[in-house]
Amino acid sequence: MDAENPVIKLCVEGMALESRGQSVEAASLFMQAWQIAMDDFEASIAAHYVARHQDSPEKALHWNQISIDRANLASEEKVRSFYPSLYLNMGKAHEDLSHLAEAEHFYKLAEGSLAVLSDDRYGKMVRDAVHRGLERVASKST
Repeated sequence: MDAENPVIKLCVEGMALESRGQSVEAASLFMQAWQIAMDDFEASIAAHYVARHQDSPEKALHWNQISIDRANLASEEKVRSFYPSLYLNMGKAHEDLSHLAEAEHFYKLAEGSLAVLSDDRYGKMVRDAVHRGLERVASKST
């Protein structure tokens, strides 16, 4: 990703604020990123982060769906490595709403797309979260 892209810069700044417990300020930067997004790729990224700070599971699902919809309209080359996280978040949003079949569907999509991730800290974090999501849904379905 282009570190000089204004949307990405705002999202990186928002993540830094989030890591310091400044959620309100982070949410504001993510919404600014959404408002200045110029294409589907940027809108997908911004919506992905906006979803993190919604006050209800329904709103989180809504923003996660926007993120995937916009990613689907963007160049696959740009978003390929982003799909595992998008699918993971959709799975979690459905899980939070007790939509277990939908949650499992998205967790499996995430699992099927993990090969595009590097073996770095981020890749390991996403892989672990996907596997934990699948385990949670399986245990709730029995």
